[in-house]
Amino acid sequence: MAVSKAKKIEQVEELSGELKDVSSMIVATYTKLTVEKDFELRKALRSTGAKYRVVKNTLAERASKGTKVEEALKNLSGVTSIAYTEGDPVALAKALAKYAKDNPEFTFKAGVVEGRVISIKEIEALATMPSKEEIYSKLLFLLNAPAQRLVTAMNALGRNLAVVIDQGVKEKKFKEA
Repeated sequence: MAVSKAKKIEQVEELSGELKDVSSMIVATYTKLTVEKDFELRKALRSTGAKYRVVKNTLAERASKGTKVEEALKNLSGVTSIAYTEGDPVALAKALAKYAKDNPEFTFKAGVVEGRVISIKEIEALATMPSKEEIYSKLLFLLNAPAQRLVTAMNALGRNLAVVIDQGVKEKKFKEA
């Protein structure tokens, strides 16, 4: 069924509007993807705050003109799907890498992180990185650790003094005045 020119223009404008604010995207391809598996992928991506679309190559290329993801959508061929987010690119890469591992018919073509085109190997490396939340928690732990050690050391002085005085009282080392 042919799509009218007006409908194509509408699709390009809609996709272009969505891609304007996108900083991270992964372009993929698939063969023989069932409806159930597609639903599973969309559900996994939705939980990361990402969007997923199957796109026509020429329409995607036109829609990406003037955006940060323009380079990744040039000269595409075959079946193409895009997953994009304004949020955490690591969460997007992790979700897609896990799905690709479980479904070998789903493979990567290219990616964009913060406006920079990355290779398939870099997508896989991105998927192994800790998420922003994990990095923040590790950073807070590192910032908090010296303060905890200081408090522990200060408490140890008082506790040690109390133990010494208690030992002295038990062994009757103090003279009554």
